Amino acid sequence: MDTILGPLYIAVSWIIVQFHSFYSLIFDRDSGAAWGLSIVSLVVLIRICLIPLFVKQIKSTRNMQALQPKMKAIQERYKSDKQRQSEEMMKLYKETGTNPLSSCLPILAQSPFFISLYQVLNHIAQNKVVGVIDQPLLESAQKAHIFGAPLAAKFMDSAEKIQSLGASVVDVRVVTIIMIVLMSASQFYTQRQLMTKNVDLTVKTPFMQQQKMLMYVFPIMFAVFGINFPVGVLVYWLTTNVWTMGQQMFVIRRNPTPGSKAFAERQERLRAAGKIVEDPAEIAAKQAVEEARQNRQQPKRQTKSKRQTGGAPAGGAQNRTRAGSASGGAGEGAAKKQSLEKKDAQDGKEKGGASGSRTTKSGQRKGQQRPKHPSKK
Repeated sequence: MDTILGPLYIAVSWIIVQFHSFYSLIFDRDSGAAWGLSIVSLVVLIRICLIPLFVKQIKSTRNMQALQPKMKAIQERYKSDKQRQSEEMMKLYKETGTNPLSSCLPILAQSPFFISLYQVLNHIAQNKVVGVIDQPLLESAQKAHIFGAPLAAKFMDSAEKIQSLGASVVDVRVVTIIMIVLMSASQFYTQRQLMTKNVDLTVKTPFMQQQKMLMYVFPIMFAVFGINFPVGVLVYWLTTNVWTMGQQMFVIRRNPTPGSKAFAERQERLRAAGKIVEDPAEIAAKQAVEEARQNRQQPKRQTKSKRQTGGAPAGGAQNRTRAGSASGGAGEGAAKKQSLEKKDAQDGKEKGGASGSRTTKSGQRKGQQRPKHPSKK
């Protein structure tokens, strides 16, 4: 491992030494502030160099979003055949040049630097020179403490080793536990923010399942392996998690995925600012739908007795209601009878007129007899 990553050890140690030389002008060269800020600056420098990979990650996410309708069609078509569904998904990724694992690229690209920093700090804990860190710098780094915990100390270190670094077991374990909790929490929040705000949840894809899995796997990994990380590595990883969280918040707010919750919020902000002008007909239709939804009232549930009596109360009022309904029914019956009689009379007139006209026509036909043929006279 040292042979393969030897050049990276030199690069990482050189960057840390350069930042340490700068911060030594402000702080004590043996202080935790000078060495801690050097590690933080290393993270910032690496993340700035990884911005092109981050842009590629955003483009891959957009491509995945554009493929959502096709993915949904594949899911519906091969609903009962999961193997065939996976094969068709992989075929679609290959045809469109989309890689669902692109979201892991920034993490994979950081891994060599992370391992190199771990080994550099491990060499410091073992009092071994590494890269460009010579013996004077090695002694200075061993004296550096962050909130009472040495940069090279670990949660699982023995009391003798921690005391040799000039610290107490309680200070080291309290600081490491707090940093591990913050590191896991920031990682979980970053993934959860991506799942709840920047993903179209109307279509379920393997990409979403992958993100959901990472949301729980990464925090657990950090909590488990964090107890074996030196304090300097915890500083590195906590810093990169905070950077990732802030960078993602900025992207989600300014350039969210279409169809996501963040996209709808951004559209509302643009409408409020007057930067998006909608069609008046569409606005009127939305208002009509909203008014209809607000004015719609659900019927109240009634008991059986109320349904039989039309919702009237018991007692005298109920009897009066029944009497009124009976008289009303009688009045309606009389009115219906009169209307039927009128209708029958009108029908009779029409029938009489029609029969009279038929009689007249028949009489006319009888009066106008054709002359007989001469041979029949």
